[in-house]
Amino acid sequence: MIVTNILAAAIIMVSLLNLYINALTRAEARRNITELLQYFQQGLSQLRGETGRSINEQNLLMEQRLENIRNTLDTRLSSLQKENNRQLSQMRDTVDEKLQKTLEERISKSFKLVSERLEQVYQGLGEMQTLAAGVGDLKKVLTNVKTRGILGEIQLGAILEQILSPEQYEENFTVKNGARVEFVIKLPGDGIIPVYLPIDAKFPSDSYTKLLEAYESGNPVDIDIARKNLVQTIKTAGKGICEKYIDPPLTTDFAIMFLPVEGLYSEVVRLGLIEHLQTFYKISIAGPTTMAAMLNSLCMGFKTLAMQKRSSEVWQVLGAVKTEFERFENVLLKTQKRLEQANSELDTLIGVRTRMIMSRLNDVTVLPEHIPSESTLEQVLAAKAVASKKNA
Repeated sequence: MIVTNILAAAIIMVSLLNLYINALTRAEARRNITELLQYFQQGLSQLRGETGRSINEQNLLMEQRLENIRNTLDTRLSSLQKENNRQLSQMRDTVDEKLQKTLEERISKSFKLVSERLEQVYQGLGEMQTLAAGVGDLKKVLTNVKTRGILGEIQLGAILEQILSPEQYEENFTVKNGARVEFVIKLPGDGIIPVYLPIDAKFPSDSYTKLLEAYESGNPVDIDIARKNLVQTIKTAGKGICEKYIDPPLTTDFAIMFLPVEGLYSEVVRLGLIEHLQTFYKISIAGPTTMAAMLNSLCMGFKTLAMQKRSSEVWQVLGAVKTEFERFENVLLKTQKRLEQANSELDTLIGVRTRMIMSRLNDVTVLPEHIPSESTLEQVLAAKAVASKKNA
């Protein structure tokens, strides 16, 4: 702004100088130029002084404003920093509180879960101790041969009870020489008396246990001895069932040996004893799974026989129905003929006889409706007599 004023003043003075030079003579021009230069120098000196003072004042004012701005910024920054510190402190306190609360909750839950798991572990240990005691008792039970037989018999009875109805099998059935077989299945015979299928449970746990111990030891000699012992035991049991319980025609010509353990049944199959027992003793071997499959097959056979029996009964009923229907057809034909005859007679009666009666009644006078019913006959007779006289 100040520089612009100075330039404008200089331009004005130069213009005036040109005017003076043109208007005055050279001497006057020099004098005037000298005066103008002095005046211009004075003006410049004065303008320089005013400009310096103005610049100083502007500098002071700017310094004051900058100082005020600096003070304001410092104050605001200080307050903002304090507010941020306060909010950060509050946030830190809140986060610490929440973290502490969450940590306490999780720790309490973890301790609770650990205590529950420990309690379950203690219970499981108690159950395992009870189970161990039960296993020991079971081992004691299985050491007794008679008890082992009862165990197999109970398992066989449970399988039969689940699959067959009580009428389809018997327990402790007496065969030849008074021998009692554990279970027999009733099969349909040729007549009223059924044929019985003997089933006996065997559980040679001693031989089987020795074979398992030999497998664990890995000694080929012990394994071979244990296998031979088990084979001999199974053959002896099969021979005993064949001699005591197979009694045709009361029973079938074969029987079933039930082995209550799947592992024992698998070992017997692996040793090839099934073909030997079927060939020499007519004994079929069954485990729990194969026993259930056999019983299901027998149930299907029972249902097929029942359907065949029912089908013959149905054919008999259909034959009787056919005979009765023929009789019913004959009765219907006779009834139809009688109805046609009655219809013909009714047509004759309605046609011919009605016309004859109407021709005979043409001369009869119709009575008025107001005549009392007591004198109707007398009046009809009198009217008829009058009519006869007229005709005569």
